[in-house]
Amino acid sequence: MNASGRDIRHDSGFVEIADRCWVARHEFLDVNVGVVAGEGGLLVVDTHASEADARKVLDHVRRLGSRLGRGEVIGVVNTHEHFDHTFGNAAFRDAYDGVPMHAHEAAAARTIEAGERIKRLYDDEPDDPHREDVQATRIVPADQTFSSARVVDLGDRMVELIHPGRGHTAGDVVIRVPDVDVMYAGDLVEESVVRSGVPYFGDDCFPLEWPATLDLVIGLLTASSVVVPGHGLPVDLDFVAEQRGSIGIVAETIHGLAGNGVPVAEALAAADWPYPTEELTRAVARGYEHLPRSARSLPLA
Repeated sequence: MNASGRDIRHDSGFVEIADRCWVARHEFLDVNVGVVAGEGGLLVVDTHASEADARKVLDHVRRLGSRLGRGEVIGVVNTHEHFDHTFGNAAFRDAYDGVPMHAHEAAAARTIEAGERIKRLYDDEPDDPHREDVQATRIVPADQTFSSARVVDLGDRMVELIHPGRGHTAGDVVIRVPDVDVMYAGDLVEESVVRSGVPYFGDDCFPLEWPATLDLVIGLLTASSVVVPGHGLPVDLDFVAEQRGSIGIVAETIHGLAGNGVPVAEALAAADWPYPTEELTRAVARGYEHLPRSARSLPLA
């Protein structure tokens, strides 16, 4: 679904989804980069998946700024630590002379570790066309961290950076532009057709906490909100609520299986799930890891 009513094509530059709020959608991983403008300059949301990719983003940012007559980037926000949202940080830092980079404290602390892990994974992908660019990237964590919320002053508008809780990672941040009812949600919300709209449950996810985190996100939205997911087209409140429901079923199913004594190794085959089971291997493993002992029964005989 495209909440703005526009066809946002891959690698075509920034498309305005509300007053002075833009999104650029990229074919590599269907990842989004956002820009919010104010009288004081531009705030960039995520920086793409390599320095080489970020330099292309920078060209589009400069063109956008030139049209506005206020092209200086005065801040960058990472919605979380994963490489496809942070590996352009070095290019932006170089281009804008040490521009402040914001992230949740957990995300900033894990950016280098998460990035080095991805580089090692690319060792096993010699034919991947993005391999060299990813592995050549300098990993630069955010230097402006916070634990719950921060406001960025863009002159004539305030932008809210909010950590609603753990879900996709420990350091998820949503970026809210309240005067136009826009939210950049990072990977707490995913629309991407590349993944058939399935949110990514990775090695660092918190599947049992993700539903409550999305409840807080939903509380910040209205029926008119435009929500930019980390991957895919902009969506609305109904989409976020529906995805929260499916993620909630994952969490409830894990609780139920563990409470009935089903071993983790048998859990995927023991229930009906809202997503394909191959997408939930780590969700189930992580969920079992995070359950308190009181929520588990002895394995069934």
